[in-house]
Amino acid sequence: MLKHAHLYCALILITLLSTCAQANDEAVKLLKKIDELYRSESSISTIKMQIVTPNWERTLEMKGWTVGMDDTFIRILSPKKDQGVSTLKKGREMWNYFPKINKVIKVPPSMMMGSWMGSDFTNDDLVREVSLVKEYHVDKEDQEDKYLLRLVPKESTVTVWARIEILVAKETLLPVEQRYFNEKGDNVRSMYFSDIKEFSGKRLPSKMSMVPHHKKNHKTVIEYVELEFDTGIDDDIFTLRNLKKRYR
Repeated sequence: MLKHAHLYCALILITLLSTCAQANDEAVKLLKKIDELYRSESSISTIKMQIVTPNWERTLEMKGWTVGMDDTFIRILSPKKDQGVSTLKKGREMWNYFPKINKVIKVPPSMMMGSWMGSDFTNDDLVREVSLVKEYHVDKEDQEDKYLLRLVPKESTVTVWARIEILVAKETLLPVEQRYFNEKGDNVRSMYFSDIKEFSGKRLPSKMSMVPHHKKNHKTVIEYVELEFDTGIDDDIFTLRNLKKRYR
């Protein structure tokens, strides 16, 4: 009888472990989809960024190129006073170019969480320096019409976020909201996804609104106007030479 009881307990344990492993695999698979949502193998995009504060508003128009998770190049097209300002990320290195002073400035790791062009998006947000799948542990919780992905940084991950939560619509498997928490457990900022459109046969939210909860009436909205996936991109795009190339 005791032997059978031990066998029964062992079977239950194996079933539970198998279920947990399957749930974890599903969570990782869903997070990977979100990680690569706006990138794919490669992408070329035209983007509008609207920065809103209580005292002023401004809109930037940009063009961006990406290859995988490693290479990103962004150039501001307008307004004229910011025209030609560019950002290059290769691997874990990042540089900004400012044509008015004709200077390239390397962005140190300590500045990756700093504001990009006075917006509520950080340098890291814009170039997606961190792969969520590689840098975070993730689990999935079932919530009515949504999944909640709860991300906790791995020991080797360098980040200011103690936890990230992503709400994903079950019907579309697309993100609805992304929340960022500090070490005190405070929800410091949230990013809201909206306006689902189709780009190169891929449906995704065309707008992302970043709202900092500690700054009243501040927000930054990124809108993808054009987005083309898996197209050939010249390697010369992701070079310091191209970074310093003046926009015409």
